[in-house]
Amino acid sequence: MATKTMEDGLGELPAGEHKESDQPQESTAERDRLMRALADAENTRRIAERRVQDARQYAIADFARELLQVADNLRRAIDTGSPEQGAKDDGLLGGVVATNRILTQILKRFGVEEIEALNRPFDPMKHEAVMETDRSDQPPGSVADVLENGYMLHDRLLRPARVVVAKPPRTESPSPPQQ
Repeated sequence: MATKTMEDGLGELPAGEHKESDQPQESTAERDRLMRALADAENTRRIAERRVQDARQYAIADFARELLQVADNLRRAIDTGSPEQGAKDDGLLGGVVATNRILTQILKRFGVEEIEALNRPFDPMKHEAVMETDRSDQPPGSVADVLENGYMLHDRLLRPARVVVAKPPRTESPSPPQQ
């Protein structure tokens, strides 16, 4: 039978024991892993907080987008109503104007703001150009007419304004001589 000698087990340590020279190296590695795990947990917490804040702030986006159709129709009713018609119609028009005013106040309270586009420079981030016009009273590249109002929800675009943009006037090029 083979017997164990002192030299056979020189390189081995019992389980759970470490050499003293390995201790600082392992502590540094464990501390490094712990710090990375804490940083990862903190980043995850911040991301979750941002998502909750975005959800609170922009949760009504779909609802507000649908409600804008009501605002558009109220504005169309106001635009088509004329004060010359009769006293009976004035009451109806007054009610529509009041309803539009209340709806606008409610939308503003929840962060929905109308984009001011008329006579402003065309901004492709807020406006959707539907047509161009040769109107000389507008500088080229500016919004000459608003077909449908645009809206922002806080700092995000809810719906772009559909606009008519003034184009630069054409310069008449001399026609080539005919022979």
